[in-house]
Amino acid sequence: MATTTPRIRRHAPWTPYAFMAPFLVIFATFVLAPALLGIWMSLHDWDFMLENRPFVGLDNYLALFDSTSAVFEMFWNGMRATAIFTVASVPFLVAIPLALAVMLNRRFPGRTVFRAIFFMPYVLGVAVVGLLFRFMLDPNIGIVNGLLGTSIPWITAQPWAWISLVAMTVWWTLGFNTIIYLAGLQDIPSELYDAAKVDGASAWQQFRHVTLPGLRTVQLFVVTITILASANMFGQALLVTNGGPGDSTRTALIVMLAEGLESFRMGSAAAMSYLLAVFLGIVSIVQVLAMRERRPRWQS
Repeated sequence: MATTTPRIRRHAPWTPYAFMAPFLVIFATFVLAPALLGIWMSLHDWDFMLENRPFVGLDNYLALFDSTSAVFEMFWNGMRATAIFTVASVPFLVAIPLALAVMLNRRFPGRTVFRAIFFMPYVLGVAVVGLLFRFMLDPNIGIVNGLLGTSIPWITAQPWAWISLVAMTVWWTLGFNTIIYLAGLQDIPSELYDAAKVDGASAWQQFRHVTLPGLRTVQLFVVTITILASANMFGQALLVTNGGPGDSTRTALIVMLAEGLESFRMGSAAAMSYLLAVFLGIVSIVQVLAMRERRPRWQS
């Protein structure tokens, strides 16, 4: 009985590109084209009130480094506020979700319910969370001071304003990082923990020598996206403190919004956004290089 060779189905050379076309169209429309337009705008005196938008080259970028320019102090104050929030929030948004993920990865009654409870705030919009905390933390009529019997200026004085914004952001977003950590914990073979127990490893030793190395790639991802998200903080500061007290919580994105949509200097605002993007790119590269897995010298 003769055997027949299965036919290999061949496709046209353009088939893969047809499958990619919908994504490429969306990417080009909503990412690539706006990015190129933003670069073009940053090289012009782009004012909506002007009929002509003259080409100014790198003047918008140079003004951000010129201490005598009108935008210098405003922009770098915004960058400082962004840095303060990022440094203050990222450690909590990395460590607390990791601890929660380790606890929620254990088997106990109601585990699924607790997972949903911790993730639930993340589905709320920033407008909902911002207004909720704005009224809760109001120094005069807020429920927090009412319950504590205090008169702490949570949103009208420092360092309370930063404490409030960090606490609010951690409560709101820790669920996302927790889910990412949980997914990473599922991929760590249980045999590694069994072997560690046989060797007499304590819970801390298992966490240090099994859990953390197994989550190295996941942790790199979590730290990277958390830094980028914190550096782009906007809604919390705008809704809760309105950039105050003074300009202390006026982050870089708030400065860009005011420069572009209130002062109508879109070219200058675009230059600010690309300079922030360069800083974030440098920070991300340094962080990836610092956290990447290093092979022992004898393997290299």
